[in-house]
Amino acid sequence: MKYLRFTVLFFLFSQNVVLAQMQEKKVLEYLKKEMQEQKIPGLQIAVIKDNKLILSKSLGLANIPFSIPAKNNTIFSINSIAKIFASTAIMQLVEKDKLKIEDPISNYLDDLPINWRQVTLKQLLSHISGLPDIEDSTTDELVGGKGQDSAWIKVQKMPLQFKPGEDFSYNATNYVLIQKIIEKYGGMPFEQFIKVNQFDVAGMNKTIYGNSFDVLPNKSPTYCFYHFDKAKGDYVKGEKLVETYESFPSMMRADAGVFSTAEDIAKWVMALQNKKLLKKELSIQTMWEPVKLNNGKYGGFGGILEGYALGWPVIIRENHPAATPIGGGRASLSIYPKDDLTIILFTNLSGIPVSEMTDSIAKFYLLN
Repeated sequence: MKYLRFTVLFFLFSQNVVLAQMQEKKVLEYLKKEMQEQKIPGLQIAVIKDNKLILSKSLGLANIPFSIPAKNNTIFSINSIAKIFASTAIMQLVEKDKLKIEDPISNYLDDLPINWRQVTLKQLLSHISGLPDIEDSTTDELVGGKGQDSAWIKVQKMPLQFKPGEDFSYNATNYVLIQKIIEKYGGMPFEQFIKVNQFDVAGMNKTIYGNSFDVLPNKSPTYCFYHFDKAKGDYVKGEKLVETYESFPSMMRADAGVFSTAEDIAKWVMALQNKKLLKKELSIQTMWEPVKLNNGKYGGFGGILEGYALGWPVIIRENHPAATPIGGGRASLSIYPKDDLTIILFTNLSGIPVSEMTDSIAKFYLLN
């Protein structure tokens, strides 16, 4: 009987190994094809299944001029994926009974413009606050062009975009306020709070806040085929590949400005799943629940990302729903809670459909 049991277990184990090898082969073939078609210089892929890291690979070049290959310790800019750390920080403070996401922000911050005071924490996190944007949508620079302090004064005098809850408008002002709340009720500077309560807990030693021009070991530049056409007032795709440089003001680190590796973010995801970051399952469910507008519909980026939760763009569907934050049109993290599956894809080329790519990769691991 023991021999039979051992034989069955060995057979099942062998089947799983073969399946994993087939899935990895398909994923890498898909990525190589996408890299060729979209001219992606380099990337990292990490896959978590049943709370285990089952795939971690790097392909292509981290640095084109010096022909430096991408490795698993290469650091990529992940831009707006940083919002998940701010969102988790808010939920950590909620678990400590310091905040309530349904409360108006005037409960937590003083000296706000009158028409900002009834906006809720939930509306900030989900970008349905209607607040004016501290960033100029045309130039991607801070409004006024005179630095973050001046921009903050200016944006508080601007009119609301719409009544809170009436529409979806992705803008940085929401997360400037989120950062102020985390610093006030977390009792320390924002970056320190995130490091102590998330990065250190998850064992992430290759993740850091900063700017594109910061000198960091193993950091990949970010490349792009788009350039800003002043005559058209918009970004236009060209044939020439250029390096992009981004600066993330210190008051806006809750919004963007993180550099990391796919393996480090995998550690963060597993720490979240293992209740090391948030103690309550309800906290995670709340963070991933798409927020409805006043009319009962959902706001979001469009395409497969038709909803937005608390710092997390989401794919709303009956089979295989996902929380899918993206960053800079080059990095994506897709978590499929019902499938115990996570796909992490970081590239160094802006302007590509990363959320669609991670969703395509997920299909190699999903049963239907």
